[in-house]
Amino acid sequence: MSKGITHQDAPFGTLLGYAPGGVAIYSSDYSSLDPKYYADDAAFRSYIDNEYMGHKWQCVEFARRFLFLNYGVVFTDVGMAWEIFSLRFLREVVNDNILPLQAFANGSQRPPKAGALLIWDKGGEFNGTGHVAVITQLHHNRVRIAEQNVIHTPLPPGQQWTRELALVVENGCYTIRDTFDDTTILGWMIQTDETEHSLPQPEIAGEALAIRGERLEDNALFAGNWLDEKDPLQQAYVQANGHVINRDPAQYFTITDTAEQELIKATNELHLMYLHATDKVMKDDNLLALFDIPKILWPRLRLSWQRRRHDMITGRMDFCLDERGLKVYEYNADSASCHTEASLILDRWTELGYKGDGYNPGEDLLNELIGAWRHSHARPFVHIMQDKDIEENYHAQFMQQALEKAGFESKILRGLDELRWDDAGQLIDGEGRLVNCVWKTWAWETAIEQVREVSETEYAAVPIRTGHPQHEVRLIDVLLRPEVMVFEPLWTVIPGNKAILPILWSLFPHHRYLLDTDFVVNDELVQTGYAVKPIAGRCGSNIDLVSHQEELLDKTSGKFSDQKNIYQQLWCLPNVAGKYIQVCTFTVGGSYGGTCLRGDDSLVIKKESDIEPLIVVKTA
Repeated sequence: MSKGITHQDAPFGTLLGYAPGGVAIYSSDYSSLDPKYYADDAAFRSYIDNEYMGHKWQCVEFARRFLFLNYGVVFTDVGMAWEIFSLRFLREVVNDNILPLQAFANGSQRPPKAGALLIWDKGGEFNGTGHVAVITQLHHNRVRIAEQNVIHTPLPPGQQWTRELALVVENGCYTIRDTFDDTTILGWMIQTDETEHSLPQPEIAGEALAIRGERLEDNALFAGNWLDEKDPLQQAYVQANGHVINRDPAQYFTITDTAEQELIKATNELHLMYLHATDKVMKDDNLLALFDIPKILWPRLRLSWQRRRHDMITGRMDFCLDERGLKVYEYNADSASCHTEASLILDRWTELGYKGDGYNPGEDLLNELIGAWRHSHARPFVHIMQDKDIEENYHAQFMQQALEKAGFESKILRGLDELRWDDAGQLIDGEGRLVNCVWKTWAWETAIEQVREVSETEYAAVPIRTGHPQHEVRLIDVLLRPEVMVFEPLWTVIPGNKAILPILWSLFPHHRYLLDTDFVVNDELVQTGYAVKPIAGRCGSNIDLVSHQEELLDKTSGKFSDQKNIYQQLWCLPNVAGKYIQVCTFTVGGSYGGTCLRGDDSLVIKKESDIEPLIVVKTA
């Protein structure tokens, strides 16, 4: 909140005026709000159609909305405004193309221009957050800017800028001076291919990315029943796992807030890269053929992508994080799990056992999901479909909690036994309610496997049963019915399939978050060693790790041995406090939603691997 708010300021949400292009500027005087309003985080989320603009009515929200409405581009989500200066791309909304964004330091030889973003560092008037404005006009030796969350009073009629800043030109260098004397302008950002005088993307020192092992001084609390079994969700977790997170509840791990910011940035950037790659796959039969999806489903896949590309609720990315940097292994875009542990269970562990100043980076995950559901196109009643798996019981209940807090009615279906057809051939549950909107824990691959059992030429389309009382309901009879809206949408099987990884590498070669991946063992992979992974494998099954000396470092078994493989550059997990640690981040509505850790005695994280308590600590 700006320190300049006075009693004369307009109430929160008041229209103050317009920037060029007719982009509205609103008051963000939070002091005028009833504090009870703060609790509803989803109410603060600003959207245009399916695009998230930001937090009402912050500076970041205005800048993204200005770019969206005037240029059809947006920058990825950030935690604080100053972090925008480290971004190097914009996304073109109509086609998910990624466009280069260059940063120029205040004092650069590259002059600012109208439409550029102006970025402030954290500190002074913008303590902790930094600031972003849009340069709307160069006017003699001044630049005019438009922004939110600095002024909170109406603009004079017809004025399309909020402040004028001095522009000084000395020795061919351009410097903008703020109206505040305690702030630092980092520079301006322009969408251009030209890199002359631009700044490289900042790199983070390796030690800031290290994961560290710590121990609680007192873990006696965790020797007994420390979870609240009166809470149905915690009770479901206890039934599956007992009062246990990992094998040693005194053990926990920390990362710096710098590392968390890098995880946020990487998650948001990679999500867009995966979408970009998915778009390429959908447009190219030769690429789509690499995914081993029956051709009878290709038109449905493409229709799902065209109609529902913004309907993804949540996924999970698996990373290796250590002093070497940050590398993504894969994106569980289809049927991610671990939400309950990262949010509810680790919050409980933190409340009871952790006495420091850090925080659980999964603590906001439930609120993020509530917001994503509230802004989704889901129908008023959602059937939650899960397998008869004791771990899926609490995962389903966690999502039900998010749905109900977002205003939806729901029912959990455990297995398919309750489902049947009515006299018209429609799918109904045991209470006779039509099934037309589903959130599932099942992987799409399970349904696709049922499609593979069907002849590609015998039928005009996937033979979905519609009123066979003598036959049981199969998964494809639910998930592939045209009237059933499924979350996650069918298209998520593409970014969730490891065949996307070689395509990503070809589109973004040597990108700092990616590992070299191919459909064959190429010369580079021989030099580095490689992981062998089935393209639609799950839970760490059927993975081989081969060193650069062709030594088998680790091997897992499973049910995916008959699948096509990809070969990914060997990049082993760090061993911290005696465990190999993998970092997992959640996407919610296409943006970062939280982080958790998985730990194991072996190099491959599997379904039964531990969830490890994680705390983010602030750097000095």
